Amino acid sequence: MKSFGRVLTAMVTPFNSDYSVNYQAAAELARYLIANGSDGLVIAGSTGESATLSKEEKLKLFAAVLDAVGDKACIIAGTGSNDTRASIALTVEAEKLGVHGAMLVGPYYNKPPQEGYYQHFKAIADSTNLPLVLYNVPGRTAANIQPETIIRLSKIANIAAVKEASGNLDQVSEIVRNTDQDFLVYSGDDSLTLPILTVGGAGVISVAAHIIGDRMQDMIAAFFDGDLKKAQDCHLKLLPFIKAMFVATNPIPVKTAVNLIGQNAGPLRLPLIPATEGELAVIRQALADFGH
Repeated sequence: MKSFGRVLTAMVTPFNSDYSVNYQAAAELARYLIANGSDGLVIAGSTGESATLSKEEKLKLFAAVLDAVGDKACIIAGTGSNDTRASIALTVEAEKLGVHGAMLVGPYYNKPPQEGYYQHFKAIADSTNLPLVLYNVPGRTAANIQPETIIRLSKIANIAAVKEASGNLDQVSEIVRNTDQDFLVYSGDDSLTLPILTVGGAGVISVAAHIIGDRMQDMIAAFFDGDLKKAQDCHLKLLPFIKAMFVATNPIPVKTAVNLIGQNAGPLRLPLIPATEGELAVIRQALADFGH
């Protein structure tokens, strides 16, 4: 299984002032991101406000981004949910559009047992030929996909990777240690990208790369080139900016930042709300510190 790339940006979903999806702005933002450090894009993930997008909106979004950059970048469709049948249906439709892979979040709210996770992801994998990225984010789903379950799932031919956002390096290490070399482990936490690389990670599925994609590429390249001092320096320089991108619930800060650098991301859909004045000051300062 070839790599999806080193820096994949979990892209925000641009909205018009009436909160409808701005597909033209999505295409323009996709082009901007690919020109500025992103090897690929995850569309309609958490950062893309997937919880507020309809199936039809997601499919139109996948098509718009594919049309804009599909020949230059890896496009991964966020097709997972807490409803196995709905996840299968969306994954099948996304595959027909020509996406290069699909990302499947751990079912949230239901809190299935580990066997339930296994059966959920296996059922989706059996429905498609797409390479699949598992997404473990206990902070949002209220439950952890245990390393043993991810290791077991990695043996399914088209389950190619995991986005690990548990924040647990022991868990990441366990997954790397017990999966084949071609199973890719991506950091799901920007600030843990370098630590995860050191235990065998392949790269990052990133929020902050909307703004600092090129710099994240530099850090990862330095690591793989064996220049650990440079990688460490990059990590320490990027950390304050990354922290600023999480000063409020994601994607409030990053969508604000994208608008501030002149890319049209538009507003957030409820229940997310605009950044407060205090949060805005932190975001503006972080951008200024990085030359924006």
